[in-house]
Amino acid sequence: MSLKKEFLDLLEKDREFRYTVAGYLGIREILERLDDIAEEQVKLREEQTRLRQDFNKLYEEQVKLREDFNELRKEQTRLREEVTELRREQVKLRQDFNKLYEEQVKLREEQVKLRQEFNELRKEQIRLREDFNKMMEIVGRMDRRLRRVELTLEKITLDIEEEARSIIKYRLKELGVDMDIVRLMLPDLEINIYGVAGDLCIVGEASVRAGYRVMEKLMKNLRYLRNRYPDKLRRIVVLIIYTSLAMPDLVEEAKKRDIWVLKATGDIVRPKLLDKIKTLA
Repeated sequence: MSLKKEFLDLLEKDREFRYTVAGYLGIREILERLDDIAEEQVKLREEQTRLRQDFNKLYEEQVKLREDFNELRKEQTRLREEVTELRREQVKLRQDFNKLYEEQVKLREEQVKLRQEFNELRKEQIRLREDFNKMMEIVGRMDRRLRRVELTLEKITLDIEEEARSIIKYRLKELGVDMDIVRLMLPDLEINIYGVAGDLCIVGEASVRAGYRVMEKLMKNLRYLRNRYPDKLRRIVVLIIYTSLAMPDLVEEAKKRDIWVLKATGDIVRPKLLDKIKTLA
């Protein structure tokens, strides 16, 4: 390597050598200042680079903050809308609450009214129970009275049946017919006036008060005997109704049907058949 080449390399690479040479040349101080400036410039550039980087970061952060701000604004807008909607809903709920409260007040008033009516009904029920008990007492007394009436009627019925059998037996005997008059008891039928002598048969009913229905019962009994118990009948059948009080409809119909209607004091309706009984007995 030539001396020149080495000298240039030392100037380039060896700082102290460079300053020494500069000192001989009278520019050492200038070089040192230039080097300081260069170093400072490098530092400034590096600082500028860092600042640029920081600026870029700040810019990016600012952009991000702007985006976040916009998002927050949108969120704020949504929140405001939701708050507005909630306020409307709150107003509506308040109105509904007021309506419910009014309805509750009405229900309470209705409940009080119902309670009053219930109490009135309870009092009325108590009064009805008292009236019912009184009525039951009256019914009980009436039932006892009716029972006594039934017993009396039963006794009267039995008495009039006994009377009827006795009177009819006597009247038949006057006509020359000796016949026992009894009550005929069958499994499904009861006839309170019945008698048989030869070809003659007596079938009758005894009643304190006799109307058309008594005659219908008598005719029904006769039909039943003919259908179910023909052996209880004879060739000649005399129908008799014994009564203390004969109704006009019975008297009229008995005349048409030739039914003997009589009482203790005599005949009410005398059938033509009685005039032939002596020859039939």
